[in-house]
Amino acid sequence: MYVLTNEEMREADRYTIESGTSAIELMERAGLALADEAEQMAPTGAIVCVCGGGNNGGDGFVCARILRERRREVDVVFFAERATKECLFNKEKWERMDGEVVSFLPKNKKYALAVDCLVGTGLRGGLQGKNAETVERMNALKGQGVKILSADIPSGLCAGEKEPCAVRADVTLCIGEIKADAVYGDGLDFSGRVKRADIGILLPEREYAVLAEAKEMAGLLPLRKRNSHKGSYHRAAIVAGSIEYTGAAYLSAAACLRSGVGYTALFLPKGILSSYILKVPEVLLKSTNDGDRYAFNEETMQETLGYESIAYGMGMGVSKEVAKGAIYLLQRYTGRLVLDADGLNSLAAYEKERFDSLFKNKKCDVVLTPHLKEFSRLSGKSVEEIVQEGMFAAREFAARYRVNVVLKSAAVSVTDGRKTYLVTNGTSGQAKGGSGDVLSGVIAGLCANTSAFFGAVLGTYLSQSAAEIAVEESGEYSLTASDCIDCLGAAFLKLTRSRKFE
Repeated sequence: MYVLTNEEMREADRYTIESGTSAIELMERAGLALADEAEQMAPTGAIVCVCGGGNNGGDGFVCARILRERRREVDVVFFAERATKECLFNKEKWERMDGEVVSFLPKNKKYALAVDCLVGTGLRGGLQGKNAETVERMNALKGQGVKILSADIPSGLCAGEKEPCAVRADVTLCIGEIKADAVYGDGLDFSGRVKRADIGILLPEREYAVLAEAKEMAGLLPLRKRNSHKGSYHRAAIVAGSIEYTGAAYLSAAACLRSGVGYTALFLPKGILSSYILKVPEVLLKSTNDGDRYAFNEETMQETLGYESIAYGMGMGVSKEVAKGAIYLLQRYTGRLVLDADGLNSLAAYEKERFDSLFKNKKCDVVLTPHLKEFSRLSGKSVEEIVQEGMFAAREFAARYRVNVVLKSAAVSVTDGRKTYLVTNGTSGQAKGGSGDVLSGVIAGLCANTSAFFGAVLGTYLSQSAAEIAVEESGEYSLTASDCIDCLGAAFLKLTRSRKFE
C-alpha cells in the first residue's frame, strides 16, 4: 500500500477525474466503502454520520443514504455554512429520501457507531468553534462505548499540530490510499486501526512512499542455504561503547548476532572490554584503544574495513575523536556503514560544515539512524519543522547527501532519497534507552547480507515486530531493549513463515 501526502492525494484525485471518472462517482464509491465498513463495525443499532461541508461530508451523506437503503437507523449531523457542490448534491439526495439533517449531535440518543466525515485532509491549523465542540462530543460518545469510524483521517488531525483537538477513531478508513497524517506523528494515537478502501483512484507516475507490510518484508529477507557456513553470511563489526554507556555496545552486538550475520565482532575501548567477556560469548571482542573512552586509532580502524557491514557510534560519547573515526570510515570504507547516536552527534558537533564533501565523496553505502532531535542537529531544522514536513524532511536530506536515512519517530521513515518506506508497527514501550542500539545492531547484521537500503527497511520492521511480540509478555510500561532482543528470533521466524506460506 502507498502512503500519500495531502498534496499527492489531491493530484491523484485530479488525475482520476481528468481520466474520465467524475467526482460524484468517486464520492459514491467512497460512501459505499464507508457504509460497508460501518456495518462490519456495528451490525446492529443506530448510526450517526457527522458531515462537514467538504468532500468528506459528501462521502458521509452517501454513506448515510446507503445505510438507510439497507434499512439501518441513521441520523445525519450537518452545520456547515458553505459546502462543495458534490457535498450539496449528495445532501439533497439524502433529503429527497426524507432523511433529516440536524445541526448538533443529539445528547440523549444511544448510538452503536458514529461515522466521522466532519473534516478531511484539507485542514490548516486546529479546529475551532462548533467543529471543535462536535469533535469533543464524538470523543465523549466513544467514552460511553460508541465506536468511531473516521473517513480518510480523524477530523482535526493535521501535521505538526501540537496536542490537536481531533477525533479518536477506532478505525480510520483511508479512501484511495493511506494518508500520511493518519500514520505519521500523532496520527497513530488518533487513527486506531488504519484500513484502505480501493475506489479506483489512479496515481500519476512517480515514486510514492510505501507502507511496510509483512508480505513484502518477507520477500526482502536474505536467503539461507543448508549447504553453507558462517562465512556464507559474512561479517559485521560493531564499534561502540564507553565507560558511561557500557550497555549500548552490548545491546547492539547482541541484536546483530540475532540478525542472520555469520560473524560479529565488537570493537570497544580496552578499559571496558573485560566486562563483556561472558556477556556475549558468541561475539569476538577487540579493543579500539587504551582507556575507557574511544580515541581514534588508525590501526584498529583499518581492521574494521574488511567487514561487510559496520555499525558505529552507539554509546561512544560526543567527541572530536569519535568524529575522526566516523570521517575515517566515510573516506576509506567500501561496505555498508550504519552511523548511529554519538557517531551522528559527533559529526554534527564538530564537522557539520564538511557534510557536503564527507557524504558526497564517501566510498561506502551509508545508513543514518537519527531520532528527531539528532536529525535536527544534522539538518539544521527544528524538530517542529521536521514533524511538519514529515517524510519529506528525511527524503530531502537523503537525496542531498546520497545516504539512507532511518528517521525514528512513532512511524519510522526509511528513505534513500527516492524510495521511501513508512514502518508503522511497534509499540510505545520502545520509547526507552537502548531501543536505538538494538535497531543499529539489527540493521548492521542484515546489511552484511543485503543492500544498505533494504537492510535498513527490514531491520526497522523486524525491530518493531520484536517489540510487538515482547510487549505481549511484559506490557508497554515494563518493556526493555533486552526484551526486544530476546524476541528477535520470534520476529524473524514469523516473517520467514509468512514468506513460505502466504
